[in-house]
Amino acid sequence: MQFKMISLAGALALALAGTASAQEQIVRIGSVAPTTGSDSHMGKDNENGTRLAVEDINAKGLVIDGKKIKLQLLAEDDAADPRQATNAATKLVDARVSAVIGHLNSGTTIPASRIYANAGIPQLSPSATNPKYTQQKFKTTFRLVANDAQLGGTLGQYAVKTMGGKTFAIIDDRTAYGQGVADQFAKAVKAAGGQIVATQYTNNKATDFNAILTSIKSRKPDIIFFGGMDAVGGPMIRQMRQLGINAKFMGGDGICTGSLPGLAGTALGDDQVVCAEAGGVPEERRKAVDDFRAKYKKRFGIDVVYTAAYAYDATFTVVDAMKRANSTDPAKYLPELTKSNYPGVTGTIAFDEHGDIKDGLLTLYTYRNGKRELLTVTK
Repeated sequence: MQFKMISLAGALALALAGTASAQEQIVRIGSVAPTTGSDSHMGKDNENGTRLAVEDINAKGLVIDGKKIKLQLLAEDDAADPRQATNAATKLVDARVSAVIGHLNSGTTIPASRIYANAGIPQLSPSATNPKYTQQKFKTTFRLVANDAQLGGTLGQYAVKTMGGKTFAIIDDRTAYGQGVADQFAKAVKAAGGQIVATQYTNNKATDFNAILTSIKSRKPDIIFFGGMDAVGGPMIRQMRQLGINAKFMGGDGICTGSLPGLAGTALGDDQVVCAEAGGVPEERRKAVDDFRAKYKKRFGIDVVYTAAYAYDATFTVVDAMKRANSTDPAKYLPELTKSNYPGVTGTIAFDEHGDIKDGLLTLYTYRNGKRELLTVTK
């Protein structure tokens, strides 16, 4: 009899658990970034930012339309490859995610965006800067950072007017991001009165730059600008020093990472590199970002590498729109997403009619004693 009573009690417990489970709705959030390959440290940073947001939201408890919601992260690796990116996008659409945070690179974000748009799924990129992403006029595309026109333009103006550069060499890795930011930098340099004396190209997996750097050396530029990522930029800086090239080195947010000192080594030097991050933290938000960085390190055991805070804010912005729409259905909460005014870690998240961040800031940095140092925050 005792055995039967225990069995009945167990059955009752299972039934209650089943009822609670039935009342809990699983809402899937997709995250796509390169978690293998040379950009994997950046891609994992994006994924970690999204994961931390999902965990924080679940820990606080989320109720929408009277239902307890549990967010579930579905993370995909696109290896910074456009074809793999579209495969990952298709997989997430088939899994019926309610939103996608990603991709990392412009070259993967842009082709994947059409797949999400066709499915009506909002896509918020924490890092893709090529203007084409939001120029496609998809209603589902959103960007949390300034674009290449702002990034390259600001760097070009700064290079001539503040750094005093007169002659410039430009190298890009032929990706959508690298070429885009390099082109915008060149336009701004010319507009400010600077002269482009050399233009060279590489790829995002290259390790040997002696031929192009030797060609550039003979032109004696004041500044070399590289459009690409830190995994290529770091070794390029090493080889510049080996060849005795003393020009300043500049780049966009792709090189502007905490990983660059390790990749460039002692060749980095003090005040030799100037870069800009497509995003900025006004003074009043500095403590919030510092607190986020501390929370991130406690959770993952490593420092923030790149744009984790923007991925974190993107996830919270999506959930905020769901709350205001009282629905997790993309078709119902998308109109609210376009009206976002969310107070995030990085600042207020609000979008213009194209899906670009409003009043996007840029942060310029240099490196001293192997550490990234703030120069200025600007628009």
